Amino acid sequence: MTIHISSSTLPAVLAIIAGIGVLVAPSQQRYILGAFLIAFGVLELFF
Repeated sequence: MTIHISSSTLPAVLAIIAGIGVLVAPSQQRYILGAFLIAFGVLELFF
């Protein structure tokens, strides 16, 4: 399974990475933000 990084997928990948990083931090607001970032990144990848 290879992921090809292009100008269209880069923001989505960065959003997912940022979301995972935010989820690691123990804070309720950051948890919501992280979940939103990951959802946004996944939507950008597939749509």
